[in-house]
Order: sequence, then C-alpha cells, then structure tokens
Amino acid sequence: MRIGVYVCHCGGNISEVVDVKAVAEAAERLPDVVLVRTNEHMCSELGQNLVYNDIKEHNLDKVVIAACSPQFHEKTFRNTLSKAGLNPYVLEMANIREQCSWTHHDQPELATKKAGDLTSAAVAKARLDEPLGSKKIPIGNRVLVIGGGIAGIQAALDLGDAGFKVHLVERKPSIGGKMAQLSRTFPTEDCSACILSPKMADVPANPNITLLTNSEVEKVEGYVGNFEVTVRQKPRYVDADKCVTCKMCEPKCPVKVPDEFEEGLATRKAIYVPFDFAVPYKHVIDPSVCLRLTRGGDICGNCQKECPHDAVDFDQKETIHDIVVDTIIVATGYEPFDAERKKAFGYGKFDNVITGLEMERMISCSAEGRELRPIGKRIAFIQCVGSRDEHVGNEYCSRICCMYSTKLSQLLKREDPSREVYVFYTDLRSFGKGFEEYYKRAQDSGVKFVRGRPAELFENPDTRRVNLKVEDTLSRQVIESEFDLVVLATGLEPGKGTLKIAETMTLGRTSDGFLREAHPKFKPVDTLTEGVFIAGAAQGPKDIPDTVAQASAAASRAIRLMNQGEVEAEPITATINEGLCSACGTCVTMCPYEAISLVEKEGHKVAEVNEVLCKGCGSCAGACPTGAAQQKHYKTAQLRAMLTAVLAGEA
Repeated sequence: MRIGVYVCHCGGNISEVVDVKAVAEAAERLPDVVLVRTNEHMCSELGQNLVYNDIKEHNLDKVVIAACSPQFHEKTFRNTLSKAGLNPYVLEMANIREQCSWTHHDQPELATKKAGDLTSAAVAKARLDEPLGSKKIPIGNRVLVIGGGIAGIQAALDLGDAGFKVHLVERKPSIGGKMAQLSRTFPTEDCSACILSPKMADVPANPNITLLTNSEVEKVEGYVGNFEVTVRQKPRYVDADKCVTCKMCEPKCPVKVPDEFEEGLATRKAIYVPFDFAVPYKHVIDPSVCLRLTRGGDICGNCQKECPHDAVDFDQKETIHDIVVDTIIVATGYEPFDAERKKAFGYGKFDNVITGLEMERMISCSAEGRELRPIGKRIAFIQCVGSRDEHVGNEYCSRICCMYSTKLSQLLKREDPSREVYVFYTDLRSFGKGFEEYYKRAQDSGVKFVRGRPAELFENPDTRRVNLKVEDTLSRQVIESEFDLVVLATGLEPGKGTLKIAETMTLGRTSDGFLREAHPKFKPVDTLTEGVFIAGAAQGPKDIPDTVAQASAAASRAIRLMNQGEVEAEPITATINEGLCSACGTCVTMCPYEAISLVEKEGHKVAEVNEVLCKGCGSCAGACPTGAAQQKHYKTAQLRAMLTAVLAGEA
C-alpha cells in the first residue's frame, strides 16, 4: 500500500498556529506513507496538479489531505483522484483548520499535536478505505415550489420561463405573501403592489405553472428525481370558474370578522376577496366563521341566493393531489414576531401601541383615501422588538426593521410635515445598497433618531396616549414624553409553515429556527437533501432584493441539476450483513429517512436498505444490536483504527 500525505498551510490560516513542518515529519513515520508534502494552497490548481502528478509518478493508491473542512474541498480533491485514475473514495481529509488552528489559535503546541493526531487517524482509516461506486438516477423537469410569497413567485416564474413544469403551492387563498401588505419598498420607495402584482398575474398566465392555492403539503417521500408529494387543497366553497367577482354576495353576508390582510384594523365578511390584487381574484368563504358551514342546515346561505352565476357551492370537499416531481424549492417565508410576548411594551393592552406591519396597512390605505384609524401628530418607533433579544430566544438581527422604520417615518413626515416622529434604536443598521443615504435623507426630513431604548411604556388613562421615558446614550439627555402612537418594529421569525415543512421533509434548522443551508458560502440555497433548495426568509431574515436574488439562485440550482438528465447518488450509505441480521427492526425505527425496511428473503425476514433514499447518517449502524448494519466508508473497523491511531501515544 502506498499512501501520500499532503499538509496545507491554507494561506496562513493553518500555518500561523499549527507547525506544518512538524505535522509533516510525524506523518513520514506512519506505516505505508511513502510521500509527504506541504503546500501553501492545496486547493489551488498548483496543489491539485501536485496530487495528480504524484499519483501517477509514485503509484499512490491512497491519499490523505490535511487541510480545511471536507465541506469545502472534499469534492475538489475527489475529482482530482478520479482524473488521476483512482477511486475518489480512497481519499481522506483531516480537518486541521476548523478543528485545530481556529479552535486552538491561542495554544499552538496543542493545535500542532491535535493536527498530528487527526492526520494519523486519517492515514489509519485510509488503509481500510475501499473503492465505492455510485448509482445514476434519472431526473426530469418537474419542480414543486412551496410558498407563494415573492420568493416562491420569482422561483416559479424563472423555472416556468425556462420551460420546466412547476407546481406552486400556497396555503392561503391568494399568492403574494407579506409583500402584498406593504405600502412602499425601501430605499427607492417604489409602490410594493406595483412591483408585485404584475409578477402575481404572470403566475397563472404561464402555461408551465400549475397554481394550487388554499393548499398545504402533507407528505413528501422519495428522492431527487422521484419525490412523491401529497398536497391537500381546502375547498373555497366558491366555483372559481363561475365566479366573476361581482361582489353581489358580500353585502348580504351577516358575518363580520377582523380582516387579516388589514392586520385586524378593518373587517371583512365570511365570503370575501383576500385583497384588491389577489391571485386568483376570486371569492372564498372562510369555513371557520360562515354560519352555514359552522352550524349546518339551511342557516343563512345568503351569498348562495344572491350569486347570479351560481358560483357558491357549500358541498365542495377537500381535494388530495398526488404529485411526482424531480426537485423541490422551499420558500415558506416568515412570520412577524408576536409583540405581545414583550409585555413591557403593552401591545394588545394599550390601544395606541401597534406593530410596523399595522402601520404599513394604515399608510397604504391612507394613500387610497381610506383611514383605518387615526395616526396623530406624535409618533414613536421602538426598534429591535423580538430581535437581538436573548430573553425571547432571538439573538439574531432581523435586518429589515431599521430600514422599514426609516421608511415609515419618512412617509409619515411627508404626509404631514408638522408631525413629530421619533425612532428609538439600540444600533441603527443600514447595511444595503443605498440604505445609508436613505437614513440620512430621513434625518434631513426631520425624523429624530435617538440612540436609546425605552424599558417600559405606560398609558395615560385620560388621553389614552402612551408615555415613555428613555435616555439618549449619545447626548445623555433624558426624554420623557407622551405619544399619540407607538410603533413596535417587530423582527422576523420562522413561520409555522416553515416549521411544518422542516419536519415533513426532515430538513435541518439552525439555532434560530430557520432552515439550514448546505453551506453558507458555497451552497447557500442548497440543503443537505439532494434536490431540495431553499429561498427567501425561510432560510433567514432578508429584504426583498436579497429574497428575489436567492429565489432566482434556487431556481438556477434546480435547473442546473435537472438539465444533467441524471444525478449521481452518494455511495456512502448503510449496508446490511444479512447473515448477522436478526430482523429486530431497530434500524427501521431509527432511520429518519425511511430508507430501511424488513423484507422476506429465502423464508425469513432481513433488513434491506434503499440506497437512493439513504443519506448515510449512520443512525442504524449505531443502533444495531448485532452489528449487521454498517455504514460504507465508516465501518466499525475503520472507526476503531482511527481511535487506535489517536490514542497510540497516550498513557
């Protein structure tokens, strides 16, 4: 056996802490190692050519790279081995950057010893590595997009325009998402509806897009190239083909409930159109409040009697759609932080404490000549409500709150220059293109930005105005004043739809609850499940331009995959030794991907692995009581050899 070892400096990332020369010298003494080299950048073309040429010249049959995380460049070096004629799975990488130089940057001796141990373990495992072959899976041109906000709409349109067959699933009666509720968009102050509504209208007009509103994904099974999806579509109780949206039904409906599109500041009927530019622009009946649907019998039914086109149908039932797709894009968006969780600010208790999204609707309706409620002359914005707050579990910055408060404050000031508008902030973050200039423009318009955050709000029982006290941490001036309206700049959280999809599809989530990407730099829209991509605020808080860009990126990644016609399945999967298998079913229950089943073979049951579904997590191998379940490339013997190598020099 001839093993070559390569130790990388990583442009100083490793060599500034780890003694690369010492690691290389230790590797030279390991059994079966015939060649050791160091290089400044192993991942560079020069470094790859070094490995390629050494395999040819020195007849290497195993290669160990001591460098950065395999997540970065394992595929790079596997390709290098393939070009040189070696099986790519006889490569081992020792992570001496993240696990040594970065972790122990202030302990160079410890970092060097650990780097030597990890390299020794990689060599020990390489001796037992076996060539693995991968399977080819055919892949077509069918895509499921989950979520009909701006991210889902953009991804669906990109795919549809490129000729791919798209199913766009939205749980609400109309697509549009949160962007449909906005007044203007920062920093250009374009009308939100003017940007969004043409894109919404393009969705049903595209012959390659099938739109399923009022629908939710119930189940996803299968794998890239063959995802079997169950979608449950709730009834609208209105025949969309017959409905011409004449609105003759609405006046006769006796039910009035808070309108969710107007954030509860106005009411709607039980039969309603979601909003003025909804898609589909058709009526829908809310079954939770409709008298006929909640009480049964012949109660009410006024809308059905008034409809001149016989469109109302109380007998409509749920529809189950079984769809097979090749790739999936998850664009399930976000939910605003529930301000009632911050009791000190009095939301839900004080009439004149509202959220930023409520203010969006007030301004938007005011521009249309409709007043949802009085705004007043003195308005205060309080930033970071539900963001950068470890007490509510959201330590992250929601990114958009500073700018949407800056936008709303300017719009209020422009509508009535005599208004006094304050923005109370911890740190004002204007990170995007044109954002800093936009912030300065708000200052010039007379908006007062105060670096300080009120600890608690109080309501004047006589005037119902809200009193707050805060210290400006820049001037040390204490401001104590009453305001007609206090606006809480609530942050972004993962929506219930995101949490449900993560559970349904076994998608990873980061500590903040948003969906986890395969790699934040190299694969920011991929997930660890091949063929599943994420876009928009489902992945983390972001503004509209970043959301649209990421949606197009997710569509592009899906197109890239499907255009190949076939994909290579990862061969590092579980395997079952049928002679040792007792058919206890432990591996079946432990597998999170439902890749293992018990099958009948020669008169007795044994476990069998579907290698296409298997993700190589190793759960079955760890749980199997007989040792029948093993994971290729990480078999028990290989893991034991690595431990032995690391512990060889220990007492």
